[in-house]
Amino acid sequence: MNMENRLALGTVQFGLPYGVANQVGQVGIDESRAILACAQAAGLDTLDTAITYGNSERRLGEIGVEQWRVVSKLPAMPENICDVAMWVSLSVEASLRRLNVSHLYGLLLHSPNQLLSERGATLYAALNRLKGLGVIEKIGISIYSPDELNALCANFDFDIVQAPFNILDHRLIDSGWLTRLSERGVEVHVRSVFLQGLLLMKLAALPAKFERWRPLWSQWQQWLNETGLTPLQACLRYALIQSGIERVVVGVDSLNQLKEILQASTGGLPEVSEELCCNDPDLINPASWGTL
Repeated sequence: MNMENRLALGTVQFGLPYGVANQVGQVGIDESRAILACAQAAGLDTLDTAITYGNSERRLGEIGVEQWRVVSKLPAMPENICDVAMWVSLSVEASLRRLNVSHLYGLLLHSPNQLLSERGATLYAALNRLKGLGVIEKIGISIYSPDELNALCANFDFDIVQAPFNILDHRLIDSGWLTRLSERGVEVHVRSVFLQGLLLMKLAALPAKFERWRPLWSQWQQWLNETGLTPLQACLRYALIQSGIERVVVGVDSLNQLKEILQASTGGLPEVSEELCCNDPDLINPASWGTL
């Protein structure tokens, strides 16, 4: 499989203005259509979306994505839901209508720790029922940290696991979970390879709240200067060389950005400095950025 074929197109920007480095806001429908056409021509076959991504699903449905493998995500199940199976069924039916497709390639849980609650077994059974009916081809989870997998994978089987991973965030490898998931035949999809665009920004343009990691940014810049790579090339190739990773999800704000990604994804990668590693959740988990 070519490097480009292992890329999956993230579509949160089709429904929301997203990302710390986003300068253009939500992508317009004509640009969205051009992005999808270019991605398909390059050999990409997987789209990543979610019910909570604004009107992303509806936008994809307007454009037409029947020929794509579409992976969507269920939001956290509200506490007041009495009939779990009915809630799952209705949520998925609504997604299919918005997307204008007959089935999903994958359905992931955005809040997988709900599987460990008293309603977890019922939730899991509801997902498997839809899989048995052919409405969903694969079921899975979207996690924030590999630590979540310890309890989840001890109790449930998944077809897809989506996790954060990038040149600074090696938790998926260091925890041993990338190897274990691969051995179990689980498809691993990774996101946040650009850390929401932070890794692509110039030092001077970094928001002030990231100043406390200046030594790390300096190491990053030094390594890039030594290797002659652009941040885009380094981030993409680092994720793509990992054999246990099936898909690398990338989001774009424009057609030109996608073309740059396609071009940057092919080529070699020198040995990555061990100093380019960070386990600080304040940095590697964008959900915590609001409190910085």
